[in-house]
Amino acid sequence: MHLQDTFRATQHASRALGQVSAESMRTVLLDLAAAAVAETPFLLAENEKDLARMSPDDPKYDRLQLTAARIASIAEDIRNVAGLPSPLGQVLQHQTLPNGLDLSKVRVPLGVVGVIYEARPNVTFDVAALCLKTGNACLLKGGSDAAHSNLAISTVIQRVLGHHGLNAKSVTLLPPDRQATEALLQAIGYVDVLIPRGSQQLIDYVRQHAKVPVIETGAGIVHTYFDETADLAKGQAIIVNAKTRRVSVCNALDCLLVHEARIADLPELLAPLGQSGVLVYADTQAYEALTNNYPAELLQPATEEHFGTEFLSLKLAIKTVTGLEEALGHIAVHSSKHSEAIISENAAHIEQFLNQVDAAAVYANASTAFTDGAQFGLGAEIGISTQKLHARGPMALEELTSYKWQVRGNGQVR
Repeated sequence: MHLQDTFRATQHASRALGQVSAESMRTVLLDLAAAAVAETPFLLAENEKDLARMSPDDPKYDRLQLTAARIASIAEDIRNVAGLPSPLGQVLQHQTLPNGLDLSKVRVPLGVVGVIYEARPNVTFDVAALCLKTGNACLLKGGSDAAHSNLAISTVIQRVLGHHGLNAKSVTLLPPDRQATEALLQAIGYVDVLIPRGSQQLIDYVRQHAKVPVIETGAGIVHTYFDETADLAKGQAIIVNAKTRRVSVCNALDCLLVHEARIADLPELLAPLGQSGVLVYADTQAYEALTNNYPAELLQPATEEHFGTEFLSLKLAIKTVTGLEEALGHIAVHSSKHSEAIISENAAHIEQFLNQVDAAAVYANASTAFTDGAQFGLGAEIGISTQKLHARGPMALEELTSYKWQVRGNGQVR
């Protein structure tokens, strides 16, 4: 089938999705969660074909890898989405004008959501579940690295849709080649919004070449500022969690900013990182404090290029600052506006940080690992929006809707 015909078929499928009752869609999603678990051997076998073509040292390997536990977690996220109330039909605003016109502002599906992503097969499940719940059809363009995994997952999804009498084109996986990417970027009239998920390079390419509306998500250059008043035990736990819980995700810590008055605490603060094999790029003051107090093979002097880098691996940059103002300035220059954190016991510093830092999620005394739709109680997410138009932060059900005005009259003319 020609790609334009594929786009047209998915657009046609989207028209019927918004008419599916909330209870019927809940049943579809619960069956999808059950199918994901039941098909675990099949999904793992197909995923292994993709893994065999990638070096385990590649930062994308962890994102690509499926395990029985990860599939179980994906299924649980789908169940969570199924159990959430549907936002469709929600009346956001209602008023009756002096002329008698009755106005309602009502949530509706976006229509067709296109998603371009790299080596993350879980995205196929997440996007499908969120889009189906909100009455949206979706066009999925995964990377060639995950071609076998994505095809297997889409096969399971379409089988469940068919079982419930729904159009299989409601969830369409496009070929993993560049031609499909270019066609999707230019699918004017077929795609209502395009969401890139992946590297900064991918996001930049989509933004520069797309002719359809784009919501940017993804790249996280994440900082945590350890303030002069910070609690050492809290800081140690927060930093190791933010850095090592899962290094290949966009909310992982990339740069630790340390108040110069707390440099002497660095060896203790970073002790768990040394045990986890984290390579540290330290500026002059931090390097001196860590010499002979951190594994020598894991300590290197920082250069300017290390600041503003999303490592996606067991690497961390350290910058010494004179105080909150310098920390805020550094973040303003190097942040990707994803997730930023302060560790402090100074209430005024916390409030200034929370109010002044320009990011989708700003934390005080907590790990940035929580920037996640499921963790925020949203069920799952289609991505973390780092822009300000339409949506910001974890994009879940409400963010996958628009609204329309329904106007009821009785013969009024203007």
